[in-house]
Amino acid sequence: MKRLTLPGGVPASRTTAAAVPRRRLRNKAAAVTVGFVLVLGTGGAAGAESPTAGSELKKTLDRILDDERLEGGATSVVVREAAGGDVLYKRHSGERLMPASNTKLLTAAAALDVLGPDYRYRTDVLAHGTRDGGQLDGDLYLRGTGDPTLLAEDYDALAADVAASGIKKVTGELVADDTRFDDERLGRSWAADDESAYYSSQISALSVAPDTDYDTGSVKLEVAPGSAPGKKPEVKMTPANDYVDVEVTAETVAEDGSNSLSVDREHGGNTLTVSGGIPVGADPEESWTSVWEPTGYAASVFAEALRDHGVRVAGRTELGKATPDGARRVARHKSMPLTELNVPFLKLSNNNHAEVLTKTMGYESGGEGTWDEGLKAVDGFLEKEGVDTGTLRQVDGSGLSRMNNVPAAQIAALLRAVRSKPWFEEFHDALPIACAPDRMKGGTLRTRMCDTPAELNAHAKTGSLTGASGLSGYVTDAGGRQLVFSVILNNYLAESVKDIEDKIVVALAESGGDGEAADGTGRSDESRNPKSGGPQPSDTAGTGVLECSWRKPARC
Repeated sequence: MKRLTLPGGVPASRTTAAAVPRRRLRNKAAAVTVGFVLVLGTGGAAGAESPTAGSELKKTLDRILDDERLEGGATSVVVREAAGGDVLYKRHSGERLMPASNTKLLTAAAALDVLGPDYRYRTDVLAHGTRDGGQLDGDLYLRGTGDPTLLAEDYDALAADVAASGIKKVTGELVADDTRFDDERLGRSWAADDESAYYSSQISALSVAPDTDYDTGSVKLEVAPGSAPGKKPEVKMTPANDYVDVEVTAETVAEDGSNSLSVDREHGGNTLTVSGGIPVGADPEESWTSVWEPTGYAASVFAEALRDHGVRVAGRTELGKATPDGARRVARHKSMPLTELNVPFLKLSNNNHAEVLTKTMGYESGGEGTWDEGLKAVDGFLEKEGVDTGTLRQVDGSGLSRMNNVPAAQIAALLRAVRSKPWFEEFHDALPIACAPDRMKGGTLRTRMCDTPAELNAHAKTGSLTGASGLSGYVTDAGGRQLVFSVILNNYLAESVKDIEDKIVVALAESGGDGEAADGTGRSDESRNPKSGGPQPSDTAGTGVLECSWRKPARC
């Protein structure tokens, strides 16, 4: 059983202001520790190493990486100039380590190349049978192709279009066609105790997201205290649906009582139990939980929308049946293009998006919407771009699996290679940006490296799992050179090493100009009072053991 626990602290607000202040329930099983490997560079193995030109930078990075928290762990570091490819720094650059969500760099780049930046998902409603006025003597098919951004309002619009087509009654069944992908819902070696976590949701060609973070395959609960101690809290589910049941055993407690709310989902089912206590007058709490079998979830939301628009379906709802030849389309929804989808995908490190894109590449390039076929497409792209795929192992699209192993040097090779792509600017802009305050700009870096030369400069992908942390991307140094870096570290025992990553990137941003700092703080030694400024690591307080965006209470 998976438990989601509400934290007592008040998190940052959402990007869209809410009328009532909200706090967010924390997923207990989400508390994982971080690992770290550093790769800094602009390319792969090619390019001459320059051990003298970057001697001061080397001393700085060596000093940062000699942090006692990394003792006994594994590091892989490469630093290279983007344009020329010169190696400015490296440490164990060929070591294979768990990249965590840095894996998404491989997936995102491959998707842009294999699918194209303008690729859109299509969700269709098709009628199969004969029409007699407003009656369809046959079945109505809801056919998905994997769109991870579908909201309840999109299903409502599809239902409105069905009604507008003249169909008022369906004598047969409502069929949810998710056959574009196989029925393997969870990735290889994903942690069992993450099963109900929204960031580990099941993968289907048909699903629903509760909000514009697009955490598809999950529902959101908002829990508000009752009017007096002993009263049941008020619970609202988004989207409203009949597929997920909510049982409330929680109570409202005295105003000075402790907040002990939790949400549990049973294995293999869709009953959410809200238990514990919430104080009188407390702000509402929010929780995101994955559903069991997202195809049925999508079908339920669509069926309700059909009823709301006056379309009656006499038969039952059937899942996983392919749309027959000859079915006529009566409604269609198109997703945003891939370049836009990459923004929530990379900024918020959305795991489901990565896996959907992987299976989509498999279908479009090999005719099968499977992980195996999709990863073949990723591998083919990487080889074409000069990445040595013989030195790495990728088993999913998101990096959620601990079986992924990638050398830092190869991540750097990819980052340098894609600079020549016509879609590079969109790819670069979709990466989280250091200290950019908007969530859809700064993403998982929005609270990091503030008041340093890396602020609004470093564009990079974060990554965090227990004992594995990464940061890979681009930064411009003080001399105007673009550098490519990748950071991956594994097998350390500290709660977080994010501040070490930040110091490295700040040191890169400071390098290449006069008065180069040697400590990576962005300040001289005499001004390094932590109260006076400097980099602002987000994950050093014992809360940051997951991707920033995965910690829904903090919402980054």
